[in-house]
Amino acid sequence: MKVIIASDHGGINIRKEIINLLGEMSIIYEDLGCECSSSVDYPDYAIPVAKRVANGEADFGILICGTGIGMSIAANKVKGIRCALVHDVFSAKMTREHNDTNILAMGERVIGPGLAREITKTWLTTQFVGGRHENRICKITEYENVSESSLERK
Repeated sequence: MKVIIASDHGGINIRKEIINLLGEMSIIYEDLGCECSSSVDYPDYAIPVAKRVANGEADFGILICGTGIGMSIAANKVKGIRCALVHDVFSAKMTREHNDTNILAMGERVIGPGLAREITKTWLTTQFVGGRHENRICKITEYENVSESSLERK
């Protein structure tokens, strides 16, 4: 398993905590920053992670900003990405089991490091159950493909 992780200025501390967790779990990861406390633009971090997950360079992505909202919105603009904003362990489990999410977004100003570790561990160790949920994921993929082809025709 390979994970790509990034944060903006609002998520640096939780990102470092999650990097430690990935090491403890012996998960290969790539850290795309950021390393500054001054304001940066979250799409500059979310979109590269999402593109690389979508094209198969990594199995999963983890994005952290102040609330997680901006990161999740930006990541979900990339075709093939199912990014979930999660601030509790139950949602982390359900979003993997039912939605087969490939990017996790969290907010450092919303949750603390201990909870962020538990969410991440649960999210990374939970498998997609398929079944009736697979049909739903297929509908999302079909919509992405139809939307993309209709844009190409214009």
